[in-house]
Amino acid sequence: MFRRGFRSEDRPEPAVRVNQRIRVPEVRLIGADGAMIGIMSSMEALDRARSAGLDLVEVNPKAAPPVCRLMDYGKFKYEQKKQANLARKRQTVIEIKEIKFRPKTDDHDYDFKMRHIRRFLADGDKAKITVRFRGREMAHPQVAQHLLDRIVNELKDEAVLEQASRMEGRTMFLLLAPKAGIRPPVPVAAEPVAPAPRPAGPLPPTPRPPPPAPSPELVRDERDLDRDDDEDDDEDDDDADDDAVKA
Repeated sequence: MFRRGFRSEDRPEPAVRVNQRIRVPEVRLIGADGAMIGIMSSMEALDRARSAGLDLVEVNPKAAPPVCRLMDYGKFKYEQKKQANLARKRQTVIEIKEIKFRPKTDDHDYDFKMRHIRRFLADGDKAKITVRFRGREMAHPQVAQHLLDRIVNELKDEAVLEQASRMEGRTMFLLLAPKAGIRPPVPVAAEPVAPAPRPAGPLPPTPRPPPPAPSPELVRDERDLDRDDDEDDDEDDDDADDDAVKA
């Protein structure tokens, strides 16, 4: 099956134009050390880049004339990617963790869920506290409001109320955010213990453990085997005597 490929004029050009893709008649050239060289034709600038073993990279296409620089484009792209990965690692991603309650949540479940909320806040995440109503529980929203107020009061030293309690359908919820400056304690790694110095001279031989004592059952079995062998020998002697008498 014939597959139609992209023609050269149909291919999208990269965001940064390099070398032969710079088609303007004149450029303002900057050297590899950052010094300004001056305005010259793009072909002359490309020849300078080739003679220096570098690339001609357009850094400011909107200037008149466009500004180009001599650099190692492959190394430049690697440094940009490295900086982007480093910035991605340093950025803080805040997630919203939801904890669901009921108006009649008992004390055991309440304590269990509160431990989860404290862990989420210590990790730097936000906590969305929701209370779900069922059936006739909608007639007593003050019970859920009292529960949410209790949670906020217990977490006042660890969290701030980012969004007050509100009602949506059969759910009442609020949003808590961790307080600034509160972070979980960083575990301290144990210091490595230096190995003890090896004594001078040859090492003493390693003592071997004594062989295990035979079990009483094994000793009894060996005695039974010896007795059976003696009885077999006696029977063989009797058979030999009978054969001699018959002869």
